[in-house]
Amino acid sequence: MLTRRVFLGALATLAIPVPRRHWPSPLWRARSQVELAALRIDATRLRHTLESLSQFGRPANGSFADGVSRLAYSDADVQGRAYVLDLIKSVGLSPRLDPAGNILARRDGADASLPPIVFGSHIDSVPNGGNFDGDLGSLSAIEAVRLLNERKIATRHPLEVVVWANEEGVAFNNGLCGSRAVAGKLPPEELEHVYNGVKKTDAIRKIGGDPTRIPDARRSPGSFHCYVELHIEQGGTLEKTGIPIGVVEGIVAIDRYDAVIRGMANHAGTTPMPDRHDALIAAAQLTLAVREIVTSEPGRQVGTVGHLEVVPNAPNVIPGVVRHTIELRDLSASKLERLAQAVRDRARQIAAATGTTIDLTLASHHEAATASPVVQDAIEAAADHLRLAHQRLPSGAGHDAQSMAQLGPMAMIFVPSIGGISHSPRELTSWDDCARGANALLHAVLAADRMDVRS
Repeated sequence: MLTRRVFLGALATLAIPVPRRHWPSPLWRARSQVELAALRIDATRLRHTLESLSQFGRPANGSFADGVSRLAYSDADVQGRAYVLDLIKSVGLSPRLDPAGNILARRDGADASLPPIVFGSHIDSVPNGGNFDGDLGSLSAIEAVRLLNERKIATRHPLEVVVWANEEGVAFNNGLCGSRAVAGKLPPEELEHVYNGVKKTDAIRKIGGDPTRIPDARRSPGSFHCYVELHIEQGGTLEKTGIPIGVVEGIVAIDRYDAVIRGMANHAGTTPMPDRHDALIAAAQLTLAVREIVTSEPGRQVGTVGHLEVVPNAPNVIPGVVRHTIELRDLSASKLERLAQAVRDRARQIAAATGTTIDLTLASHHEAATASPVVQDAIEAAADHLRLAHQRLPSGAGHDAQSMAQLGPMAMIFVPSIGGISHSPRELTSWDDCARGANALLHAVLAADRMDVRS
């Protein structure tokens, strides 16, 4: 005989498994759990939107495989954001812009008293970047809401899709701009910075923000239930292990320094080698020193010199000034400071040996962030429900999620990057893995909707 208990028990086997310790009270209805269990995003539609977004910032006469240059605040960024705004409207939401230029769209929940679940990513890119970094998480969030609207499925919590402004930080040499504004970490003096002759206040206005009201973008701690972000791994761990879903444990701290080396510009043909004060020689030695120092101890720490400017940059003139960046990353803030001090010490030695001066200034600091164990549980519950293998791993790249971690529970989902390549036109994630990640995001949000994330 099919009793009510047996029937409900059978239904429970179809639902996304949520650890009992996280169950809220009262429980969401079993009938709704069954509806949710069968949900899958439209993979073909997700691919179409990713390919459509890639048109904005694509090289002239190029294809999807040629990547994209959609730097924050550029014309391509404005065009891409317009496409995203239209896409959000097409799924039945009313997007808005906050003062920092972040795109936000809210879907009401069954209980208006509950805080929203926030999820999304960014669409700005690095120069000559790929079509998955940020884009996948942003468009998957929109696709998830589209599916819920099409099926007329309610969630307990409101859902809030976000597309962050200037995550990459190529413009103005400081990333996570939009999410830092929301976390209250965008200082007024940063708005005075100039990039390519454009003041940051004007750049924010260009994308529809209001720099005079930046404090109004700030959210208070506890103002959201949790934050979930889907992203490509940008490394090779998942591909090497053959595991489709990564559950991020934490995001590294990032310290970026501006190095200015001053020597003396002089004639390349008439200045004897012993009499030279060559700023580029000093910069080259400092670049090698960064690598030597960072690799001098075990660990996952990394150091990069990725931007270089030489003055006067002429073939017959000894370089008089060199400006370059030094970026250090690790989960441990104390390790980063120790490495930075070693770089400073070596810089003094190099300056003395080359007859130059070297000034190092901290240009930006992004704190490490630990993911919420409860929201990680939601992601793993979703992956288990979808029968997708998963593993926990750290993020060596910075993400807006680390800003949100300062305000509430945060976790991230990674999907494999083929060859571990990112920030390159060769950046690639298979369409199947894109769909797997989008489904994991959808079901992680639905699992978190039924969880008490404060536990």
